[in-house]
Formats: sequence, structure tokens, C-alpha cells
Amino acid sequence: MVSDLVPMSSLSPNLILPEGLRPKLSQVSTLASIPIIDLNEDQHGHGNIVQKISQACEEYGFFQVINHGVPEELCTRMMNTITEFFNLPPEEKAQFFSTDPTKEVRIFNFYLKVKDQENVKMWSESFSQPWHPHDNFSDLLPKNPPQYREVFGEYAKEIGKLNNRLFSLISQGLGLEEDCIQKKLGDNPKLRAQGNYYPPCPEPELTLGLAVHTDPNALTVVLQSEGVTGLQVIKDGKWVSVDPVPNAFVVNLGDQIQVLSNGRYKSVHHRAVTNKEKLRVSLAMFYGPNKETWIGPIEELIDEEHPPVYRRYRQAEFLEEFMRQEGTRRMVKEAFEIRNQGKPVN
Repeated sequence: MVSDLVPMSSLSPNLILPEGLRPKLSQVSTLASIPIIDLNEDQHGHGNIVQKISQACEEYGFFQVINHGVPEELCTRMMNTITEFFNLPPEEKAQFFSTDPTKEVRIFNFYLKVKDQENVKMWSESFSQPWHPHDNFSDLLPKNPPQYREVFGEYAKEIGKLNNRLFSLISQGLGLEEDCIQKKLGDNPKLRAQGNYYPPCPEPELTLGLAVHTDPNALTVVLQSEGVTGLQVIKDGKWVSVDPVPNAFVVNLGDQIQVLSNGRYKSVHHRAVTNKEKLRVSLAMFYGPNKETWIGPIEELIDEEHPPVYRRYRQAEFLEEFMRQEGTRRMVKEAFEIRNQGKPVN
């Protein structure tokens, strides 16, 4: 079996969203976007990176980083390689296609549950796999394209270094020790990579590439096609386009950072829209706690003026709630708010 989204040339009924769920692209703000932070800035005495990242985490939950240390040439090779993988013949990709979310390596399609009608598929194809900055995981990866395993292994090491730096800056922004957040996330984090492939769409107003969601992990680092806009985030109740910046990564906070920060830092809803003329590809590297890790507001961030917003939970419990809300506009962390205990949240 292979994804029924390849090839795509027209919108079948199961790809068309009900009118109230369509993206309304004409209403998307083009006047502002998420902050762009130069990670070399402090070296030249031009400002405080910690303060800027803290402000971005509080106000947006998203930011882009430039001068991040990952070689531009490697990012180009990685983007070319993941695009080449998606462009393999459908019969070759069929070996990876699965609707089972527990599979380590799979191609799949996202969908949205819609009341009183068939599920609506998203205009995209996704590929999920594990990654690790040190351990050898290449045997799990595709053999084609021939360079895939080597390029991805090299890329994973660099993203591991960048993650360490970002977690340090995010922790310092909360007034915590540099390694605090990574310690709270545990020694054996859950690391996943997800490539997303968005072919040109004949009618972008009628569908979505990815439905509205927040990330259930802790931190996501995204490499996206240059020159093709698709990612959008919510800011002050309005959709804002995240335009690609050359040689930049998009960084967004997942639900676990919002919980650990006791609500000070935000994990915000975002989505991917489609494009009529151009192909778009993105590669998201997810970092989150494993199922056995206990998550809750960090003790140093709780006092009389800032009582705990969330209760403590095992990550396995969070993921169970995440799966329960599958196909909906998930509101998972809200189910763990102390004020919502005993009340269904959806």
C-alpha cells in the first residue's frame, strides 16, 4: 500500500475542508513575522541573546535563528536529500507506508476529523524516523537515495549541538541553570525526525498541508525550503506567515516546555498551508521526554504569586491524551491544567 496522495493533480472530495475550517489565506498577516535571532550577536557586543530568546518564547513560542553554526552546505545537502527521497517512485516508497503510529520508520498522511463526514486528508505526505546526535541509527534509515544515511547522520550530530545551545539559552531565560531543562527532560530523550512534502496544490484555499496543532514534544528545529512560504503561527488571534530566511532554522517550543515553564513560555498553534505553483519541503527535528519521564512545572518557578498551572504527569499519560484527541485540533496540555482536572478537554 502507498500513500494515495501521490501523484496529486486535483482536489478529491476527501481533501476539501468544510468552509469553516478553510485557511482564509487573504486574512493572513503579511506585516509581521516571528523574531529572527542572530546567535553570534553577543560575540560582537550587540545585545543579549538570552533576553531576546526569552522574549520570543513568551510572546511567540517561535523564532528563527541565523549564524547557528550548522554548515550551510550541510543544510543544502540535507534538504536536497530529503526532497530526493520524497520524489522516489511510489512503488519504492510503498515499503515505508503505514498507518501505525508506533512504527519506527514510516510514510503516512495526516487527516482531520470532521463531524458528520469522512475524515479530510491533508495535502501532504510525511516521513517519520528516529534520530540521535551520537548513537548510530543508520540501519533504520532508507537506503535510497544512496547518500541518505550518511547525510542524515552528519546532520543529526549538528542538530544535537544546536539543541544543547538552545536549551541552555531557554533555561537561562527562565533564570535557571543552563542544563536545567535538559535534566528535567531526562537522560534518554525521545528523538524523532519528520519530513513533510507539500506538492503544488491547484486550490490552496480549500485545503491545508498540516492542520492546526501544537507539538507534544519539548523543542522542534525546522529546516524549510527557501523561497516558499507555508508555515503559519497564531499571534494575538491572527495567523502570521513565517517566511523562510536564508540559512536559518525555525525553532518552536513544544507543550512540555510550556508545562515546565509553568505557562511562562508558550507552545502555540501553527499550521502549514499549500502553494499553487511551488513544491515545499520541511524537515522537523523533535526533542522530547521518553514515556517514563515525569513532567511538571519546575519548582524554582513556583511561588505564592505563581502557583502551579499544571499537575505533574508521566509523559506516557500525556501521549495517551494526545492519541485520544487524534484528528482534532488537539488541546492536550490544557487537559493537565489544574483547573481542568476531571473535565474533558478537546
